[in-house]
Parts: sequence; C-alpha cells; structure tokens
Amino acid sequence: MIAHCRSDYPVRMMCRCLEVSTSGFYAWACRVPGARARDNVRLLDRIREIHEDSLGVIGAPRMHEDLTDEGERVSLNRVARLMARAGLQGWPRRRRRRFGGKPGIRPAGVTNLLERDFSANEPETKWVTDITEIVTLEGKLYLCVVLDLFSKLVVGWSMHHRQDRHMVVRAVQMAVWQRAGGSETILHSDRGGQFISGTYQKFLGGNALVCSMSAVGHCADNAACEGFFGMLKRERVNHRQYRTRDEARADLFDYLERFHNPRMRRRVVRQDRKFLALTQPSVETG
Repeated sequence: MIAHCRSDYPVRMMCRCLEVSTSGFYAWACRVPGARARDNVRLLDRIREIHEDSLGVIGAPRMHEDLTDEGERVSLNRVARLMARAGLQGWPRRRRRRFGGKPGIRPAGVTNLLERDFSANEPETKWVTDITEIVTLEGKLYLCVVLDLFSKLVVGWSMHHRQDRHMVVRAVQMAVWQRAGGSETILHSDRGGQFISGTYQKFLGGNALVCSMSAVGHCADNAACEGFFGMLKRERVNHRQYRTRDEARADLFDYLERFHNPRMRRRVVRQDRKFLALTQPSVETG
C-alpha cells in the first residue's frame, strides 16, 4: 500500500500511521526480487500475449490450458492470481431468454440414442449437429456445424443466408468426407424442419449415419452443440459488429479452423499422452 501511494503522501507519514518501520519499508522496497517473483514477471508477460491474441476473451481456465500446452508447469490458481493482479479476465456468459417454437415430428423409427450421454470413447462414433444465427448489418447468416463428441472438433460446417435442408446436408457431407472409417456414426440433432426433411434423412441413410433426435421441449438433449454455440458467441461473435455476411463468414472460418479446431487437437494430444503414461508399466509393477 505504501509503495502504491508514495507519490501522493510522504513515506514517513504513512509508515507512522500504519505503525511500520521506515527503515524496514526501504529495506523491503530495495530488496532483490527472488526467483519466484522473476518467474511471475516472465509468466505474466506470456499471459498478456496470449490474452491479446485471443482478443481478450479467454479466462483463467483456458489460459491455464494454453500455458500447459506450451510446456509451462503452473497451477490454475497461480494463473488466476496473476491475471487478477493484472486486471485480465475473460468474457462471461450472456444469459438469454429462449422462446421455443412448435417442435417437428420425428421420422418413424428415430429415437434419442444419446440420452444426454455426450461422452465418446472413440472418434467418429457420436456426432451432434445444430444451427445458429449470426446477425449482420446486411441480414442474418446461419451457421450449421457437426461436432465430434470425442475430440470436440468441428468436423463439418456450412453457412448460408437461408437455413434450409441443403445447408444442413452440406455440413454433414463435409464431415462424411473427412471420416476415416466406414463404421456407423450416430448423428444427433433437434427436431428442426431441416433435420426431419426427406432429403436429410435420405442422405444419412446412404452414408452409414444413424439418426438420433431430441425429445419434445428438451433443449438439453443437444447440450453439447448448444454449448459450442455459446462458446463461439462468447469468444468471438458478441465482440463483433459484422457489416456484411461475407465479413461474418471470414471471421467464423477463422474461429473454426484457426482457433477452435487447433485447440481441440492439442487437447486430444494431451489426453493421449496421459493415457499412454497410465498404460505404460512402471518400475514397481513391471
């Protein structure tokens, strides 16, 4: 406190009011920073760089993840403490009211195969898809994504100024083209008109995709995709005012392919390393 206010008040007066030795304060102020303090300065410089590169949207948990990917051995509490001291913080979630429309009728034989189990032990076994709207000064732009529940990678996406069945099929088609295996994959969605259309259902049947749909009035049945859209808008869209749809398309592409997917790939690599470390025999067990 004395160090912060010494330009406004005499040091001797502040030491006397706080019952602190004047010589003790000067000895403290002139001390050589320790190794921990020097490392905090270095770490804070890197935190500021990452925070600026993310346009100021990531908080302590995501910052800790990025630093760990770079090989830093630092705890989450330490990262949070340094960010708080520097006045750095992420953008909080924005709560919005939702107004539900009339749900569509599920095609015959289609059920909710996920049952809110958004975990996957292997890639290309469970996908989720949904549509969100992006507001621009030119009009609305719709984004459809296909998310792999194992890696959280966006394996397919498409954008259009109309949210029709063709836009959805293009997103799923992109995911199918990137699929390495030929086994069946569960593709979960809500009951939007695009997903219950004959064109969409026919495409799924011809590409080893098993349709799964949410129950009526249960948006949590597709919480994984809703959560991704919330993160997208919190980290990128809510901080922009797009003049044209093309400007929005370029920025969304940058987020999907240069920000989100590379982060998820690093996360998968880190999880693989942890799994290998657990499965390798130790010296004690042989």
